[in-house]
Amino acid sequence: MMRIGIVAPSTPILPDDAEAVRAIAALGYPGVELIFDEQCFAVHGHFAGEDGHRFAALVEMANRPDIDAIWFARGGYGACRIAQEAVAAMTGAARGKAFLGYSDQGNLLACLYREGFDHVAHGPMVADIRREGGDAAIARALDWLVARDPVACESGLEHGARHTAFNLMTLSMLLGTPLEPDLAGHVLLVEEVSEHLYAFDRAFFHMATCLAPRGLSGIRLGRVSAVPENDRPFGMDAEEIARDWCARTGIAWLGRADIGHDADNKVVPFGLHRAG
Repeated sequence: MMRIGIVAPSTPILPDDAEAVRAIAALGYPGVELIFDEQCFAVHGHFAGEDGHRFAALVEMANRPDIDAIWFARGGYGACRIAQEAVAAMTGAARGKAFLGYSDQGNLLACLYREGFDHVAHGPMVADIRREGGDAAIARALDWLVARDPVACESGLEHGARHTAFNLMTLSMLLGTPLEPDLAGHVLLVEEVSEHLYAFDRAFFHMATCLAPRGLSGIRLGRVSAVPENDRPFGMDAEEIARDWCARTGIAWLGRADIGHDADNKVVPFGLHRAG
């Protein structure tokens, strides 16, 4: 029996989310048990419990020897408040586990990868069950967590190349902090949601100018969705912004990527990609 532990380092999910995901797992993955920490349903203001509660749940689940993988429940905001201390408190039992999530959980993925954890990936979370087509996102996540199914992964990952993937705003904000991993020699995939194009441009400026001198191999752009209307047109779309900052900073523009805040979000394992 494989056991997947689920925690919410940022914002909570609902019990109905857990039940819907359990139903999918029961049908397609009878050898898998999903262990939801009750912290996933806690509410403390914006967060899924206060910082100490979220920290304790994450560390306890990661260090449990009977848990094989950690699946993050939802993004939102809050992971950066506990990430460094939580990863530092993880033992050798945690290092063999896979960790899967995206959005605000990029803070934890970054810190885990920085500290040498080998099985870190950007990909669907439990709360994606709420999206149109969310069943497919949940199945894709389980396919990767259970069997490392390459079909679940973003199809443009290159054999022999190193990759990471992040929400752009999350990555931009963690650069220069103790969470920042070494991205030298990596192809970086970025996506964004619900940001004005001027904010997307600002974040891309910060990210590109920080990472260009550090040997980033190139950038691929995922989906940029739910862009709010501004009081005046920005004058460039998201791809034009990305191409412009790549050109200005000398980072290779490597095209588009199949990731985003949607049910089609594909899995991107961090580090060296080996096809097949």
